[in-house]
Amino acid sequence: MSRIVPTSCPFHPACRYPSPRRAEQRGVALVVALILLVVITLVGLAAVRGTIMQQKMAANMYDRQVAFQGAEAAMRAAAASIPTSPGDVARNCQSASVVCLANPFDDPWIKANPGSIKTLSTAQYTAGSLATGQPQYVVENMGNFQDPSAATGFNQSANSHNYGVNGGAITNIYYRVTARSGDPAQVGERAVVVLQAMIKQG
Repeated sequence: MSRIVPTSCPFHPACRYPSPRRAEQRGVALVVALILLVVITLVGLAAVRGTIMQQKMAANMYDRQVAFQGAEAAMRAAAASIPTSPGDVARNCQSASVVCLANPFDDPWIKANPGSIKTLSTAQYTAGSLATGQPQYVVENMGNFQDPSAATGFNQSANSHNYGVNGGAITNIYYRVTARSGDPAQVGERAVVVLQAMIKQG
């Protein structure tokens, strides 16, 4: 006797349904996703590092510009005070017993005499809130030298002997002004700009 299997048997016990085959999961997509995540993270860290470095460079450049403006203001104020304030001159470097270093702020004699370092008053120049403080300067008398723009001494020109030059020359007192934007002991890690110039009296 043959067994009759119904044509539609969603729940009939005689029906046989094939068991679903489980797909093999190897995890390839997960590995690729993790690799891409690591690469994106490294690229992001490199971009952040570059941005931070550029910000530091811009901040340092701006800080140096502010310091340069302060040192230049001290230089101009010192040059203007030489004719009217002879007391601002720290010392005479032409004296035989005086040894003046290239940077007077590093000179032990200048450090031992704090009055030799002049600090600009707020009436002369206001450094502002972005600066490290009021700029400073040191004025030194370098002695009398011939004025190259007015000297008429013999052999000053190729044909000077033709028009009877008497060998005279005009001399002037020259001062060395060294200005800085602030005291390095007080500014910390901020920029310090030092400027130096020779100023002719008169």
